[in-house]
Amino acid sequence: MKHNNVVDLLTPAHEHEFEAAHGLPEALPAGETQLWQGSPDALLMARQALHLDLLLIYFGALLAWRGLGSWYDGEPLGQTLLAMAGMLAPIVLALGLVGTLAWLMARSTVYTITNRRIVMRVGVVLSITFNLPFAQIASAGFRARGRAGGGDIVLSLAGSDRIAYLHLWPHVRPWQLKRTQPMLRALADAKTVAQTLATALAQAEAARSALPVRAVGRVDARSGMPTLVSNPRAGALAQNT
Repeated sequence: MKHNNVVDLLTPAHEHEFEAAHGLPEALPAGETQLWQGSPDALLMARQALHLDLLLIYFGALLAWRGLGSWYDGEPLGQTLLAMAGMLAPIVLALGLVGTLAWLMARSTVYTITNRRIVMRVGVVLSITFNLPFAQIASAGFRARGRAGGGDIVLSLAGSDRIAYLHLWPHVRPWQLKRTQPMLRALADAKTVAQTLATALAQAEAARSALPVRAVGRVDARSGMPTLVSNPRAGALAQNT
């Protein structure tokens, strides 16, 4: 971890209790502006990441199986209903735990989009903040989930830097273990957020393209912008590009 709390893909910060601004490990530098900030929807998180719909189907099937079994054995209706009612307590407890976990995930997560990067503050018990500069994002895709513009935004990373799958879960595209893809997950307004991100990425790419090719060096992990290492009119590049 760096002492100035600047984080990148490989050195996440674990200090959101000391945030200079909500969802950010430090105040935004000059020239960087926040375009959007939000958190996952708890219900969508429960349905998508924790598979609430499948659990409801599973528990419903268990209740139906118990009822059919009692009917097949010739048990009275009252005894059958009593047996099925006895299963409700553990079912409600399990669903309650899933709902609570989804609420905690949504409450502890903050996604931020600026004109230079995406910041993901994730983690229920141990909070971790990841900076994803635009220069390190190869592509971003919108995946509709549910109704009314809800869904996910999937990010493909450029270069060799990777984030461990377990460090990101559930804010990661499922089953992409070798080449993890961070994901802004379970957003109620994902379509609108995707449009905001697409515009910001296009503007950042245009700004980078406007720089002379020989003047573009390493990317500043803090700002997400290329560092000017040489003036192409002055001749050769500096040695420490």
